[in-house]
Amino acid sequence: MEHNWAYCSDKYQYTMGKSFFECGRQDEMAVFNMFYRKAPENNNWAVCSGTDEVIEMISALGTEDESYFEKFLPSEEYAPFRKYLSTMKFTGNVWAMREGEIVFPNQPIIIVEAPLIQAQVLETPMLCIMNHQMAVATKASRVSRATEHPVSEFGSRRAHGPWAATYGAKAAIIGGCASTSNILAGMDNNVPSTGTMAHSFVTSYGSSVEGEHKAFCDYIRTHKGENLILLIDTYDTLKCGVLNAVRAFRENGIDDNYPYGYGIRLDSGDLAYLSIKVRQILDAHGMKGCKIFATNSLDEYLITDLERQGAKIDSYGVGDAIATSKAEPCFGNVYKLVQIDGEPVLKRSEDTIKLINPGFQVTYRIIKFDEDKKCDLSKVDVTCLRGDDTARKIETGEEFTVYDQEDRYKYKTFEKGSYTFRILQNQVIKDGVDCHVHYTLDEKRAFYKDTLLHLSPSERRLINPHYFKVDISEELRALKLEILERINAQIREFKID
Repeated sequence: MEHNWAYCSDKYQYTMGKSFFECGRQDEMAVFNMFYRKAPENNNWAVCSGTDEVIEMISALGTEDESYFEKFLPSEEYAPFRKYLSTMKFTGNVWAMREGEIVFPNQPIIIVEAPLIQAQVLETPMLCIMNHQMAVATKASRVSRATEHPVSEFGSRRAHGPWAATYGAKAAIIGGCASTSNILAGMDNNVPSTGTMAHSFVTSYGSSVEGEHKAFCDYIRTHKGENLILLIDTYDTLKCGVLNAVRAFRENGIDDNYPYGYGIRLDSGDLAYLSIKVRQILDAHGMKGCKIFATNSLDEYLITDLERQGAKIDSYGVGDAIATSKAEPCFGNVYKLVQIDGEPVLKRSEDTIKLINPGFQVTYRIIKFDEDKKCDLSKVDVTCLRGDDTARKIETGEEFTVYDQEDRYKYKTFEKGSYTFRILQNQVIKDGVDCHVHYTLDEKRAFYKDTLLHLSPSERRLINPHYFKVDISEELRALKLEILERINAQIREFKID
């Protein structure tokens, strides 16, 4: 059964919708922000992925007939609402961060401005898409930043279903992986998928040293003209596996002059020790160009440790750590109403971290030339109310000051003419019509890598990173405090008989 993902939703989105509809509120203009509060694994930031699929999902609203809605809104009391839903196309506006963007906590990743019911019912499918892909992209970023060598994603067998495998592979490449083993992700994005052999290929020739040699020879003969990687740990890596690989490569004319690349894969044992020994054996047999590819439940911490030990590994393959974002599989994006019919609103909470920023917002990334590093670096992100005084100053290049949200005595002034900026949320749907710029997967990954290079090395490190400065405008802060003070005053005075 083929599903319409626009309706991969929770029932309460539609019970609320019925109330809005019957109270005549369906045309009230709402603004919702999707954002997250805390990055995974004590990181300072995350990687945006999934907005293209969100745009596709939104376009599928209102494409089902009334009988479709009877399946989950069956009673006669829902009949007028079902008819409304069957014709409810999305007519609003959406702004979103580009895939590959580096995102900090509390910044709007997606902003939806639309009639209330249209905007409300997007919450669950949007979060389903974005939480999955941003978890994977952010983990891929961490793993790929642990090494200067290429990292390949091959976690489809561990992913939480075919949909997760396919879109997770896409997110992993955006987050810095060099390639993926997933065929559908490759087809969908016009990029080649990569793969070598499994242990079963070797054992299919019988459990013997000569069977391993025959397997290697047959693989080479049937894949000449491609990159050739032989899996050498089926029986014994050093005593027969690497030697059979050398033997098979020689017998089939594969050496350092082979233009498509060749190598071996290690999938078990002490990878640091084995890679060093294998490198020595390969070099001794004149195969200095033979690459060593390592797998075996790797993540950023193990890769960092392997490199610290001097492992002779040229490329890494990472599966479940990326495909399931194994350390923190649940990403924390939320979707909150911030304005209704022009009135800014917020959710008050006993938990300070859950206090949201109200109003229709926009985020500016301030970029300044760094004299020490002789390059442009991102210095601060400022989220403003659209059109407020700070936003106006930034857009006209005037002097402005940002304050630390936790310590108002910490501040920084950017002088006129000393900075440039870019707006992080781009309009992707205008009056219900898709207007987003289409980028290839390679372009998305290149954008991520370029954005990453504009952070300082201390902000890019995996352990105890220096936190990038993120602030809100004074106008947004004042609005937030004003609403809070008003609510608190009402709460103090509230009582019932």
